[in-house]
Amino acid sequence: MALTLCGLATATPQGLPQELQPLWDSMTLEEKVGQMIMVYMSPPDFVIENNLGGILVMGAHLSTRNQLQKNLKNIASRAKIPLLVTIDQEGGHVNRIRSLDRKWEKAPGAKEMREMAPEKIERTAREIGATLKKTGINLNLAPAIDPPSDINGRETFMELHGRSWGGIENIERARAFVKGMKASGIISAAKHFPGYDSETNSDLQMAESDATEDKIRENVAPFKALAPDAPVIMMSSVRYTKISDAPAVFEPKIVKMAHDIDDDIVVLTDDLWGTNLRAWISGPEAPLPNPYPASEFKKVVKAALDAGNDMFMTTYPTKAVDMKNTLLELARQSDDYLVRIEKSVARILKMKFRAGLLTSH
Repeated sequence: MALTLCGLATATPQGLPQELQPLWDSMTLEEKVGQMIMVYMSPPDFVIENNLGGILVMGAHLSTRNQLQKNLKNIASRAKIPLLVTIDQEGGHVNRIRSLDRKWEKAPGAKEMREMAPEKIERTAREIGATLKKTGINLNLAPAIDPPSDINGRETFMELHGRSWGGIENIERARAFVKGMKASGIISAAKHFPGYDSETNSDLQMAESDATEDKIRENVAPFKALAPDAPVIMMSSVRYTKISDAPAVFEPKIVKMAHDIDDDIVVLTDDLWGTNLRAWISGPEAPLPNPYPASEFKKVVKAALDAGNDMFMTTYPTKAVDMKNTLLELARQSDDYLVRIEKSVARILKMKFRAGLLTSH
């Protein structure tokens, strides 16, 4: 079925469930582009006005749970399309829910859970998932199925901090975690694709890996094994120098590896406002501009789109508007970009539908 949208000819993406056809036909280009953006929890009016597809909840929001739930209820009552309400709840060092219930002050992390029997992992994840669901969350940025050691045999950053599930040999335990989350209505996002093969924290500086392509594909194996249960993959910001000079999230060859696992997988960026990513775009030899020009952030967004990512994250809420405007501009100037954007939107809608967030429209 073809229709005209904002003056542009467009067609229904292949594989869109029939139940979603009326919703798709009703969506403006602005609404479609909004689905591709995930932003740090923001005021309800801002989320609704920009038709955002997801929000990121952090520990600070959970410390005032009543206000968070009030805001989420406000958004849910007004949003045309239900949001992905997202948290990064791995346990251990990344334990956002400690303020919700004293029971979770020491929620176990991956390294601790991978020593448990799968049945206990699933039960623990189901209980944590129920806590998240009760709060209004539906997507967890976990598990971190990163390798425990890098190409040189040294412990990776994720292993050093107890965040790695330990590679393919522990995939059944990681799957138990995902199954427990799913049983409580929580979607899981496997990360950090294609496997965090570095000792450096990429949130703070450029992390590099000299893993060979064979080693990288070995690290991808857990993502393939978990794909039927985790419909979202979150990208790494590490530079895999044997493949590209670009961070993985900006490298089309690496993002394609994620889509090759399953064409319906939603590929999510890490925080595009991250210092390391903006510095890479602006040039590693130059100091990071302050304030950071909108023209430079536009390059960040375009690089993420060109690489093939489906959903773009930012922890700087006002930059979500820059993201939206950049994506709209690209869609309007090029049929190729329009088709590319609509394919990502279709992936996101299908994922939400299959997770039970969307009813037929």
